[in-house]
Amino acid sequence: MIKYNKPPDASENDATAAAPADAEATSAKNFANLKKKVLQDHERLGLDSTFHFGCHPGVPCFNDCCSDVNIFLTPYDVIRVKNRLKITSAEFLSKYTVMPMHEKQKYPVIMLKMTEDEHKRCHFVDPEKGCTVYQDRPWACRMFPVGKASPEEGSSDEPFYFLMNEDVCHGWDETSEWTVRQWMDDQNVARWDEEGEKYKAITLHPYLRENDLTPEQMEMFYMVCFDSERFRRFVFESSLLQRIALDDKTVRKMRTSDAVLLDFGYKWLRFSLFREPVLQVKR
Repeated sequence: MIKYNKPPDASENDATAAAPADAEATSAKNFANLKKKVLQDHERLGLDSTFHFGCHPGVPCFNDCCSDVNIFLTPYDVIRVKNRLKITSAEFLSKYTVMPMHEKQKYPVIMLKMTEDEHKRCHFVDPEKGCTVYQDRPWACRMFPVGKASPEEGSSDEPFYFLMNEDVCHGWDETSEWTVRQWMDDQNVARWDEEGEKYKAITLHPYLRENDLTPEQMEMFYMVCFDSERFRRFVFESSLLQRIALDDKTVRKMRTSDAVLLDFGYKWLRFSLFREPVLQVKR
């Protein structure tokens, strides 16, 4: 179980899972700086904007982009990869993720952990074969080299796409032309986008802009979003289903489907943490 403690003069802070605190703080700072740079400096693309790119074993830099990189994971990313590996969420989180933190953090987030050798490579990349979880790879990996930016809350700017033109990448020398829409279709992004929007609705909820979660609430948020087996035990081994009205079909699906359980989990967070009347209490 992850324990959360609020340090002095900090809005929120989640405990480390698998890396030194200074490394995690650096990752969080780098991510904040990257977001600021994207919003200020990158060309803003639409779905029909075009670019030239290719990625295949013949490209000299093949797999290089999978080393020493910050990959933030969504709850659906965790479900797809841990099920691909046939391991539990707890095992996946312990072996393959870290939890970055910073003083203004409002909710737990997780990142893929790189190997600890000189290459700092993703654990799921084979130097010769490439990604070993390719069909279930995370949203960020699926989208590369296209990024998607959502301006700060309250900004008049619209969400937009941008290109991550890394110096190490030779994919830009390829002649294949894509629109952003074609690239996303080719990479089968749609399901990940659909699930990501549900998660974004939670992370951008007005409650989190105005309130800090307690350590216990942070723990609930983490369990619901990232540890599906533990959340399933919470649902079925507590009195929750005796108190919350759910139809039998949904309850049956929640026993076996992590995605259906996650959908209920989002409602549970909105009900139990954000005080929204999205679930019905039995009378």
